[in-house]
Amino acid sequence: MATSNVWPDCLKPLPGSVSACELLVQVVPNASRTACAGLHDGALRVRLMAPPIEGRANAALLQWLARSLELPRRAVVLQSGDTQRRKRIRLDCAPAVVAAWLQAQPGGPGRPDGEGSAR
Repeated sequence: MATSNVWPDCLKPLPGSVSACELLVQVVPNASRTACAGLHDGALRVRLMAPPIEGRANAALLQWLARSLELPRRAVVLQSGDTQRRKRIRLDCAPAVVAAWLQAQPGGPGRPDGEGSAR
């Protein structure tokens, strides 16, 4: 199976671009702290302290992703899912960088310590 996908299901490189990708995220608002909570159903699950009121959770998510990936805030854009828990985020960043960051997250691909662990 040499043609298997090298990217996690939640990460999709954008066609025609080597420096942009799309990240599927499922948010859990009103959490006790903001953190990655592993992969869930093909999306990166992120727990957010912010409430889902007046776009606060979306703003917190974009800011957290920018800070975590060490990107300028303008490089992280909400593509869809403004009012849903499942969101599509465009990242102006090489997919390999995002894949390495995902690998380092608790519960990331190849890491058993995410889902199912104590909260």
